[in-house]
Amino acid sequence: MRLLAVLLAAFLLAPDPAGIRKPPKGFIALFNGKDLTNWRGRQPNYDPEAEAALPKDELAARQADWNKARDAHWRVDSDKQEIVSDGQSPHLATIKDYGDFELYVDWLMVSHNGDSGIYLRGTPQVQIWDPDNPREVGNGAPKGSGALWNDKADNPGKWPLVKADNPVGEWNTFHIKMIGPKVWVWFNDKLTVDGQVMDNYFDQRNGYQRGVAAKGPLELQTHNSEMRFRNIFVRELKDGK
Repeated sequence: MRLLAVLLAAFLLAPDPAGIRKPPKGFIALFNGKDLTNWRGRQPNYDPEAEAALPKDELAARQADWNKARDAHWRVDSDKQEIVSDGQSPHLATIKDYGDFELYVDWLMVSHNGDSGIYLRGTPQVQIWDPDNPREVGNGAPKGSGALWNDKADNPGKWPLVKADNPVGEWNTFHIKMIGPKVWVWFNDKLTVDGQVMDNYFDQRNGYQRGVAAKGPLELQTHNSEMRFRNIFVRELKDGK
């Protein structure tokens, strides 16, 4: 019995893996390092307002399918306390919806030519590129990650103020703040979006007249490359504070 107690104490006192941090003051961890509690599968590029309008039974049936797909393509590397995507659908979304918030998330693109992003209120996205992907030169990948790529062409938030990407295979950190429709992004401690409006991707046909949803999930999106995420911390804001 005593040996069991000693082993349990040693386990509880064991240091976190390299790179794992505690939430900053006022923030909570969205990822517990062990499993996908707090996270659900979600259909890619699905208007959060359309989802909110679904009858409860239809939403429950869809959610069961999305969670089944989640379990096929997302997993937890508990030894490293990292969420891992194989680069396929669906998205991984918070169960809770958020309005105004501040978010930290670390991400790592495992191999070249990947494409990923962080959806805010279910809307694309703070872009993650491989800046050296030859297939994405025409889409502006060489400008770097960390901006609102799905914004309309004349929105200055579409492109990062500076290129701040670490090389593929190294960890990066986003610090994102969203108040109303406006977004700030600090990427590896460099400001890449300075209070620019996030356009409503789901209202393109109407000329983006409808503003982004007031609330929605935070989502991890990946395709074409294994992606890893860790240190995901959120703080809800009220009156911008």
